[in-house]
Amino acid sequence: GFDALLAARKVGPTGRVIGVDMTDEMLAKARANAASVGASHVEFRKGDLEHLPIEDETVDVALSNCVLNLVPDKDQAFREIVRALRPGGRLSVSDMAWEVEPAPEVRRDLEAIVGCIGGALVLDDYVARLTRAGFREVRVENHPEAVQAMIEVAGITPPPGAEHLLSVTITAVKRGS
Repeated sequence: GFDALLAARKVGPTGRVIGVDMTDEMLAKARANAASVGASHVEFRKGDLEHLPIEDETVDVALSNCVLNLVPDKDQAFREIVRALRPGGRLSVSDMAWEVEPAPEVRRDLEAIVGCIGGALVLDDYVARLTRAGFREVRVENHPEAVQAMIEVAGITPPPGAEHLLSVTITAVKRGS
């Protein structure tokens, strides 16, 4: 919901923003927040990233902020985003990624999974999956100073191999334009 409100400021009053969440509680909170700031051009729909409740080729920009790491089937989520984007549509993701595969216990640790670290992809794999899904011009911006802050915000103990954890912004364009 917060991402949708930020997007609403960027598209202005004539643009349209669709926020998607899978829980009724978060949808209610997002709708209340939108109403409190008068964002009437923001709509919230119930769904998940693996089955977006959005029509084919209707979206100009897809945003995700540390959500894709929580998705079990990331390839399906990437295909859904491609399906929803218009040709030439853009993706912008703020996420965590690994430089190298983390220790197996990190992948199994519920605290690390909830903290968007356990489900984080290895960066090269992330880029390859986006390309396979139908994106081009995949660009990665690394924010090394943000890793410690993300761990602190998540409230978790740094996992083994945390020195190989990255905070990244990934942008890409849907092929076909």
